[in-house]
Order: sequence, then C-alpha cells, then structure tokens
Amino acid sequence: MSNVPVHTLNNGTNFPAIGLGTWPLDDADAERAVTEALRLGYRLVDTATNYRNEAGVGLGVARSGVPREEVVVTTKLPGRHHGYEETLASFEESRRRLGLDYVDLYLIHWPLPRVDKYVDSWRAMIKLREDGLVRSIGVSNFTREHIERLEKETGVLPSVNQIELHPYFPQEELRAFHAAKGIVTESWSPLGRGSDLLDDPVVAGIAEAHGVTPGQVVLRWHTQLGAVPIPKSSDPGRQRENLDVFGFELDPGQLRAIADREHRRQGGDPATHEEF
Repeated sequence: MSNVPVHTLNNGTNFPAIGLGTWPLDDADAERAVTEALRLGYRLVDTATNYRNEAGVGLGVARSGVPREEVVVTTKLPGRHHGYEETLASFEESRRRLGLDYVDLYLIHWPLPRVDKYVDSWRAMIKLREDGLVRSIGVSNFTREHIERLEKETGVLPSVNQIELHPYFPQEELRAFHAAKGIVTESWSPLGRGSDLLDDPVVAGIAEAHGVTPGQVVLRWHTQLGAVPIPKSSDPGRQRENLDVFGFELDPGQLRAIADREHRRQGGDPATHEEF
C-alpha cells in the first residue's frame, strides 16, 4: 500500500498528492520507470498522446503488481484531435495503447484558442466520463478565462488543471482561482527544468536545515501549496527521494523564501502556444 496523502477531486475521486511524470521517456524506459515507481509507492502516473509512450506506461502499470484500482493513470488529448468526434476517437486510441478498460484522468493538453475547439472537446470528455470510460476530466495549460468559458458553456468545471508551476513561476492568481473553484492544481516542470533552482543557495540552506535534498525541498514547497507535482525520473533512487517529501514541513518564512526570486515562464504561453 502507498502512504502518499490524497486530495479529493470535485467529482469525489481520490488524487495522490505527488505523481510520476514520464516525458520524454520512450516506451521501454517508461515501462521500467512506471513499474519501479509503482512498486516504490507512487500511485499517480502522467502521460500524453504526444509523449509517444502510452504503451510503455500501460505495460508498467500491468507489470508492477499493483492493483489497477489503486493507480491513477492520466493521459492527454493532443491539439490535432480537438473537436467532439475527434476527441472521442483520440481517446479510444489512447485507451488501446494503454491497454486499459478506463482512464482515471483525461486532460486537454493545450487550449489552442486560435483553433477554438476546446469547448467541443470538453463536451466529448464529459460524455466519456458519463459513459464510465474516464473517471475524472480536466485540462492542462488553461487560463482562468479558458476555464470560465468551459463552465459558462457546459456547466462542468475541470477536476484538475495541470500547469507550469515552480518557484520561478508560482502562479499565485491562477492557484487562488483554482482553490475558489474546487480545482486541483497539478504542477508540470515542478523542479524548474533547465534552471539553476536546485543549485540555489537559499534552497540549499533550507535543505540542509531539514536534512533533505534541494529537490525534496522544492517538491515539499509544491505539496504545502496544495499543488500536485509530477517530477520525471527513471532512476529508482531519485524516484524514492522524490516520493519522500512528507516527513518534514517548511515554515512560512521558508515557503516565501523559496519563491522570492524573479518570476519567469519557461514553457509556452497558453494564450498563443500551439502544440498539435
């Protein structure tokens, strides 16, 4: 059994407080990483059609020995499949590659406002949930305005919004909006990929004070904000380290100090970024 705390999503399903990211692992590496992570106690695994590793993730879930009902498997709809019928067809392709009867969380990967089909895709995802093929539905890289439009036009809010979130880009306003709407914030690039965050002297000092690593400090920062980080690692030792972040607590001053830096986005701007 896993000892990872869980959030309760707005549709009543459980969502672990930390998970495993799998981008940019290929099928073979994803299978090994997922198998090991689940055996270590992870219960949330994140993939996407565009990661091209859904088959490997599915094999890892099957071969881990962990009961299927204990694992939360997330995948995402790619931009090229936006639209109602396109979303239904794309989901079936994902489900086939994963080798699963159902998917626990299905996300729209990017809103693509210029294409303007994300509401149509959202209606299809509502149907998938109503049909029992998906347990929970959500979005990724959506802004407040995108989410408000979903609610206005369908009456259904996402359970999760997976966004770029790390101490260089803490997203206070969007996190507050999520909290007010009962949406769980999930963090991609939680360790600030490509930055010097883990070499930062402030983070290192806090890590030393707690007897943990800088990476553990940053992941704990996420969990204390109420966000769900999904660090990617295929190394069992690092996976174990990343999971072990619930045995210490950062004080308010430490939480502020970790994000007291020049804030900057590292990934695409959801208002203009397009991935197909």
